[in-house]
Amino acid sequence: MCPPNSHLFNLAKMVDCLKALQPTDGSQLYNGNRICYGLNVTGTNPPPFMITAPKGRPTFCYIDHQALRWNFRQVREKVGRHVKVLSVVKANAYGHDACPVTKTLAEEGSDAFGVATLEEGLEIRHETIESPILVLAGVYPEQAEQFLRNRLTPVVCETESLRNLEAVARSQGATLNVHLKVDTGMARIGFPVAEIDSWLPELRKLKALKIDGVFSHFAHAESVDGSYTRRQMELFEQVVRRLQEQGCRPALVHLANSAAVITLPSSHFSMVRPGLMLYGIHPSPAMTNQVDLKPALSWNTRILQLKQLPKGSSISYGQTFVTERKSLIATLPVGYADGYPRLLSNRGAVLVRGKRAPVVGRVCMDLTMVDVTDIREAQQGDEVVLLGKQGEEVISADEMAQWANTISYEILTSIGARVPRVHYSSKED
Repeated sequence: MCPPNSHLFNLAKMVDCLKALQPTDGSQLYNGNRICYGLNVTGTNPPPFMITAPKGRPTFCYIDHQALRWNFRQVREKVGRHVKVLSVVKANAYGHDACPVTKTLAEEGSDAFGVATLEEGLEIRHETIESPILVLAGVYPEQAEQFLRNRLTPVVCETESLRNLEAVARSQGATLNVHLKVDTGMARIGFPVAEIDSWLPELRKLKALKIDGVFSHFAHAESVDGSYTRRQMELFEQVVRRLQEQGCRPALVHLANSAAVITLPSSHFSMVRPGLMLYGIHPSPAMTNQVDLKPALSWNTRILQLKQLPKGSSISYGQTFVTERKSLIATLPVGYADGYPRLLSNRGAVLVRGKRAPVVGRVCMDLTMVDVTDIREAQQGDEVVLLGKQGEEVISADEMAQWANTISYEILTSIGARVPRVHYSSKED
C-alpha cells in the first residue's frame, strides 16, 4: 500500500509524497507485495511533466490519473447525478494499483468501491477510504468479525451466510449492512431466482443485518444487447418487486456493468458498477463511438542489449524462430514472470522509436527478444512500449489480448507485482 494520507497528484504536495514513496538511497520500495512510486515533477504548471523513473530495471507501468478522472466523468455523464457510482477496483484496480487509484476516484466523487475479497477491502479501507466498500466475491464465516470491525459490506449469496452473519452481528450488538446477490443467469454465485419462495422468508427473520442493496450480474460483459440480457433484466426486476412486496426496500439496486453504463440506461437503477471503462478500455470495439475513454496505463521498458545475428540464428528456447536474414535483435528486461504473456511468442509486437518490432522466439521468464532490423536507428537503452502509445503508433490492451487469445481484463490484471507502478497526472485537455 502507499503512504497514508499521501496525495500523489496534487502538485503542491508532490515533494512530500516523493519523500514518502522513494527511499533516500534510490532503491525500490516494496509495500506489501507491490512497488508504488509517485510522480517526480519539475515545475509547477503542466506541461512539462518530467517523469523520472527510479534507478534499476527499467520496466514500469505508468498510471495517468488525469485519464482516470476523465473516464470517471464519462460515467457520471452517462448516468446523471441521481445515480450512485460504485467504482470496481478489485484485482489491484485491474492492475493499475488499487490504493492510489481508489484515492483519485474518491476525490472525483465515487460513491462506493467494489473489491473481490476481504483482503482487498482491508487494503483500501486502511488507506483512509471512508466510502462504502462492497466485497463482491462472497464472505466466509471466520471473516464476519473483520467485516464488522472495518465497516466492509459483504455480498450474501445464500441463506447459510445470512444466518452466520446475523449470529455474529447479534452477538456483538452490532448492525451490518449487506447486499443480496441474485443469480439471474450467470450460474455463478447468488440466490437463485427460481427458489425465491424458499429464501425470501429468511429475510424477515433478520434483526442485525440490514439489506442495504440487491444486485445481479449480466452474463455478457462485452455487449448487453440481445434476448438473454433482456431476460436477466426481467428476472431481476421481478425479484426487486417481490422484495418490496415483503417490505424490503434496499436503497441500492444495481445491475449495470461498463457495457450497460454506456448502452443500457434502463439498467442503471439507483447505482451502477463500472469497471473496465474506468481504466480507459471499451467493453467492445462497437462502443468506441459512444463514449470517449482514455487508457490510463502504459507499460514501458528499455532495450537491455542489441545483438547482430547472422542468417540462420536460433533465438530463445526451442528454436521456434530462426533468422532468415542478418538481423538486429533487441533483448528486453521483461518476461512472463512480469505478466507479459508467453503466448505472445512469435506473435506479439512492441514499439521502438515509434515503429513496430515483432517479438521473436519464445518469451522467457524474465527476458523477451524483438527484431529491430528494420529500425536502423535503434540503440541500447531506447524506450520500448509494450502497451500504450509511442509516436503515432498504439498497442492497446485489446490488441495484445487478441495476440494472446484472451481478453483485455486478463492482460491488465496479469501485470505482475514486481513491475512498479509510477503514478502521474497528465495535462488536462
